[in-house]
Amino acid sequence: MRVVEGSRDAKGLRFGIVVARFNDFVTNRLLEGAVETLRLHGALDTDITVVRVPGSLEIPLAARRLAASGVHAVVALGCVIRGGTPHFEYVAGATSRGVVDVAAQTGVPVTFGVITAESLEQATDRAGGKVGNRGAEAALAAIEMARVLGDI
Repeated sequence: MRVVEGSRDAKGLRFGIVVARFNDFVTNRLLEGAVETLRLHGALDTDITVVRVPGSLEIPLAARRLAASGVHAVVALGCVIRGGTPHFEYVAGATSRGVVDVAAQTGVPVTFGVITAESLEQATDRAGGKVGNRGAEAALAAIEMARVLGDI
């Protein structure tokens, strides 16, 4: 039996990070966590491309362009906080479907570091607060998926 499991070695891999500017008090912390994690695991700054987009809804299109640019994986970072209208469901649903579609259609891993939260407190807890940093987790998943796909 052959078992393929991705390592956490980012050396020699190229990464794209798409980060939404909307709710930047949260997304900047996600970006810091993602970049720090990639560096910690051996990625060079020259192998990391950061693309800033207006909001989470714009993430899938930029992720598709990055996937076509030759990166080994894309990290999607954003923050959608529930409000008093159905806008939350539309943005969160379209963003998650779009990210999944990009990965499926391009064959390039796109990891989901988009926080969908009920409150600002929940969002900040997931962006370096008491629950960890979803940006760092998404970066680690990107490294592992790039290695898994390279080893299959």
